Amino acid sequence: MKPIRSGQVVLRNTLSTGTAVLAIAAAPAFAQDDAETEYAQPAEYAAPASDVETTYDNNAIIVTATKRERTLQDTPVAVTVTTEQELERAEIRDLKDLTSVAPSLKITQLQSSANTNFIIRGFGNGANNAGIEPSVGVFVDGVYRSRSAARINDLPDLQRIEVLKGPQSTLFGKNASAGVISVVTAEPRFTFGGEAEVSYGNFDAMVAKANVYGPLSETIAASIGGGINKRDGYFTDLSTGGKTNERDRWFTRGQLLFEPNGLLKVRIIGDYEKTDENCCANVLLQQGDIGAAIVAPPPFGLGAGNSDPANPYADVIYSNFPSTNDIENWGLSGQVDFGFGPFKLTSITAYRGVDAITNQDSDFTGADLISRNFQDLSIHTFTQEFRATATVGALDILLGAFYFDESIKQANELFYGDDLRQFANIGIFGISDGALNLPALEAQLSQLTVLANMVDPTITPQDYTGQFFIGDRGLREAYTLNNKAFSLFGQLDFEVTDRLTLTAGLNYTKDKKRYSANVSSDDVFSQVDLQQLGYYALYFGALENGASQQQAQDYATAFQNDETVNRLLALQDLQYLPEFVDVPNSVESGRISDDNVSYTLRAAYELTDSLNAYLTYASGYKAPSVNLSRDSRPFPSDRDAIEAAGLDEANQTYSGRFATGEKAKVWELGLKGDFGPANFSFAMFRQTISGFQSNIFTGTGFFLTNAGKQRATGFEFDGSVRPIDPLKLRMAVTYLDSKYVSFPISGVGDLTGYEVAGVPPISATWSAEYTHELGNGDALIARGDYHYESDVMIVEGLPGFIDEEGETPAIDAARQFTRSVNDVNASLTYAMQNGLSVSVWGRNLLDDRYLLSIFDTPIQPLSISGYPSQPRTYGVTARYKF
Repeated sequence: MKPIRSGQVVLRNTLSTGTAVLAIAAAPAFAQDDAETEYAQPAEYAAPASDVETTYDNNAIIVTATKRERTLQDTPVAVTVTTEQELERAEIRDLKDLTSVAPSLKITQLQSSANTNFIIRGFGNGANNAGIEPSVGVFVDGVYRSRSAARINDLPDLQRIEVLKGPQSTLFGKNASAGVISVVTAEPRFTFGGEAEVSYGNFDAMVAKANVYGPLSETIAASIGGGINKRDGYFTDLSTGGKTNERDRWFTRGQLLFEPNGLLKVRIIGDYEKTDENCCANVLLQQGDIGAAIVAPPPFGLGAGNSDPANPYADVIYSNFPSTNDIENWGLSGQVDFGFGPFKLTSITAYRGVDAITNQDSDFTGADLISRNFQDLSIHTFTQEFRATATVGALDILLGAFYFDESIKQANELFYGDDLRQFANIGIFGISDGALNLPALEAQLSQLTVLANMVDPTITPQDYTGQFFIGDRGLREAYTLNNKAFSLFGQLDFEVTDRLTLTAGLNYTKDKKRYSANVSSDDVFSQVDLQQLGYYALYFGALENGASQQQAQDYATAFQNDETVNRLLALQDLQYLPEFVDVPNSVESGRISDDNVSYTLRAAYELTDSLNAYLTYASGYKAPSVNLSRDSRPFPSDRDAIEAAGLDEANQTYSGRFATGEKAKVWELGLKGDFGPANFSFAMFRQTISGFQSNIFTGTGFFLTNAGKQRATGFEFDGSVRPIDPLKLRMAVTYLDSKYVSFPISGVGDLTGYEVAGVPPISATWSAEYTHELGNGDALIARGDYHYESDVMIVEGLPGFIDEEGETPAIDAARQFTRSVNDVNASLTYAMQNGLSVSVWGRNLLDDRYLLSIFDTPIQPLSISGYPSQPRTYGVTARYKF
């Protein structure tokens, strides 16, 4: 009987070609024997293999976490590797599914199809705010993806995904303060072959993709792949009659490999991805007093539809129009590897673009409160990396340089809908306890401006009749960000003995940003100074009651900020879109410049031939981020200068334009063992980030600031064993004690001492895989896994509650919402000797539902909305490799 080879053996053979990410990936192998140098010949590629074989060889997995090809066992870094075989068997359908096989990694997709947020060991940020670069660096075939629109299911011939945990700034030139995700695909091969996959599942999900590779000449090989990914939405929109949270994507990707001899290798990659889908739905979790007016029948309400807070997982929403997510993601890269004797040179050049047009009914109801929340975003990125390595006796030397040049242009529009005036009228009637309606308020405020002008001529009389909450009025926004950065880095590995290796690494990064924001608002009510007009209402009211002029002034001054006396202050919750201070201006330059030195010190020791240990102390860095949203405000420290320059607007608030750089440090002690049928990795660590860039979603914008210090202490264990040849068992557990050591000024209050929201203390995955070989050489493979996350708060707080009573109202408002995860996945595969396999699979088989995130509902004060997780999915997949 012809044996069935495993994916690990196939991987080992394939990787012998030298494919790697960011490393001398495809560099030829060299060997030295005293004075004689042997030059490597062009690599021979493994023939395609069937899907499975029993193997104990953990060293078959080659990783490039340290920018050198090493076995997983010999890599002194906390890294989780998910191979092509595991991705297929676990039916990882999307990037966010990686969480089920890498417990230290958390992945969420929220406001749009274009953005994904990665968190490693409780550290990470960046989703949907284009000015915020991620703390977790994402690399695909050595190319840095500055924004996480990349999707692994749209990459043909995927080999593996490496998740590097902890600061990686020494070797990675841009923003890796929390970790790195490195995605590796296969090079073209000099033998003809390929693969194809077709899948069908519930919600009418259809995936089809294929990849073909082969030689064009004796020195040139090529590959080309493409595919589509479609699925109906699993949310029903009862207003439009359609579905949302759908899939509608296609991609193509081509490669050329030029290998004229054993010294030079050139790899060119071009790719294009297109997304045009309706995403992403959220539901109402708590209804504020004014929010109740949406569903109440006229004349006390609008009689419109809204999701039911008592049943958030009914997968029913209401909106006035389908969301738009029209996204193009494309790029071209070239990698050149040259090796001579012990010296190797690598150059990686890339130019990438993301162009995204999005629009959403951001009141998330059947009422026309927000008629447009539009964004046109363009991100163009050029990167260049040079790297040289050499082996001189017991010393391995790596030197490199990285250059980054990115341009972001973003245009936004947020307009009111035609129902907002009636909705505000109902709200004003309720807030004033029936004393006012909207026309009466417009008349009274108009009269107050006339009276105030008699006392203070700088106050211009206004006629507000019919001017408040008018449809198609709102914000028009334009933002730009230009970022240039370079890094110089190096690492020395000194083999003190056959078992002890000492490592020292250093990285210098210089980062410069130039940004601008030009925002105009024609929302008249948001520009009314209710505190000032309230003062005059109290002043003239006191005069009417017989007070002297001085007594009236004293009375108005004493109570103008008291909401129980100055009743106009209660209406500030309805001032949704205040005027904006543009930047740059005479006070704010719109420029940031920062630099940093990161380093790594490590000792790695082979305790036995099967057991390795390492001790690492490393630092990391992420450059400053800019708040490219309508919630960008001048810093409090600039208040006096802003006011002196006459730049302040009515209802001016102060928070910050940008967050300064993050600086990370980690102590880590690790053990790795490979004992044939059993292997494991274990790491204990204490990791801190000073100045962590906290990015809080406010419903229509973002609050960006620096935390004082965030700390995570914990351990990670990942082990597998084969008690009998056909059965493989795996357990991966992460424990985290994550808290804010210091965060006195956050968007929701003082978070010092609080646990970090969204970071469960325990995350774990248990999996089992059983392979039964049949007499004809085929095999039946059963796999199942259970992913668990302990209960945790979802967000730290909700800014919309900051003015409520209590010491920590915004934090308390979020406490009622927690999340735990109990996710069961399974697959059954019939693998044939001819390369064909058929799988039936299911993800989230228990239909465990939870909330990914929560936020203040736009337009509806004291209402809360959230993003639910995906329901149960299942289907069948056929794959053919030849």
